[in-house]
Amino acid sequence: MKRRTFINKTAFAAGTVSLTGSSAFGYSVQNAAKHSFHLKYAPHIGMFKHHAGEDPISQLHFMADQGFSAFEDNGMSGRDIKLQENMARTMRERKMEMGVFVAHKIYWTEPNLASGDKDKREEFLNDIRKAIEVAKRVNAKWMTVVPGHVDLRLSMGYQTANVIESLKQASALLEPHNLIMVLEPLNFRNHPGLFLSGSPQAYEICKAVDSPSCKILFDIYHQQIQEGNLIPNIEACWDEIAYFQIGDNPGRNEPTTGEINYKNVFKFIHEKGFKGIMGMEHGNSLPDKKGELAVINAYKTVDAFI
Repeated sequence: MKRRTFINKTAFAAGTVSLTGSSAFGYSVQNAAKHSFHLKYAPHIGMFKHHAGEDPISQLHFMADQGFSAFEDNGMSGRDIKLQENMARTMRERKMEMGVFVAHKIYWTEPNLASGDKDKREEFLNDIRKAIEVAKRVNAKWMTVVPGHVDLRLSMGYQTANVIESLKQASALLEPHNLIMVLEPLNFRNHPGLFLSGSPQAYEICKAVDSPSCKILFDIYHQQIQEGNLIPNIEACWDEIAYFQIGDNPGRNEPTTGEINYKNVFKFIHEKGFKGIMGMEHGNSLPDKKGELAVINAYKTVDAFI
C-alpha cells in the first residue's frame, strides 16, 4: 500500500531493552521474561526484520517473544495462500490476534465510491467478497476500507449518499460472517483530495449505514494532523470505533518521537475498556537493530500508564 512507506529519521529514544527468543527462528537474543502490555499493540512485517530476518514467520515469533499479542498486515490479501495459512497457524500457536488488512483497491487520485459509478461499486463489492475469504483463512475480524477520492463534479451530499449505499451493500456481505470493515479517515496533508478525512464524517457515515460490519478505524496519527483534539474526538466517536492505529507526529514513527502524549491517550483508551487491537502503523525512527529496540522501549514507556 503506497501510503505505508515510512522514512527512518529523528533521534534515538533513550532506554534499553531485554529480548527473548530462539535461534531456531533465525535470531539470537537474550533470555528474559516476556513483557506484558496492557493493550494489544500490533506490529507489522518489516518492523523487526533486523533482529528476526526477512522471513514473516520468524518475524511473528519475534513479535510474540517481545510480548506483542497482535499483528496487522495491510498487504495480507496479496500474499501467497500457503504463506497466509502458515502465518495464521503461527499466530494461533503464539496466541496472537490478526488485525486489519486492506480489503480493496484504493483509488488515490480518482473517484470511485463517491461517484456512484455502478461498475466501480461492483468492483469494490467483488474485492470485499475476496477479502472475506482472506479473513477466514487468516482468522481476521477487521479489514480496512478507504472510500477513495472525492468527485469534484458532485456536491458532497450526493457523494456521501453514494458512499453510504456502497457501504450498506458491503455490510450485507460481511454481516453473515461477523466481519467488520473499518473506515479510515486520512489526513489532508499526506492524502489530499480523499473523500473521508475526519472522524465526525466517519461517525456520521457509520450511523447512516447502521451495521455492526461498518465501523471506524481511528488512526491517531492522521487525526492529530487533520483535527487534533484527540481524546475528546475519540470520546465523541467511541461507540463507532472498532480499531485504532498509531504513529507519532511529526515523522510517523513510534510514540515518544513526536508531539502526541501517547501515554495519556492510551490510558484513556484503556480506561474506556477497549479490548481491540492497536495497530503500529508507523516507521522506526532509527535504522537497523537500534531502531527496533527503540520501538520496543517506546511501547514499554507509553504503556506504563497504570
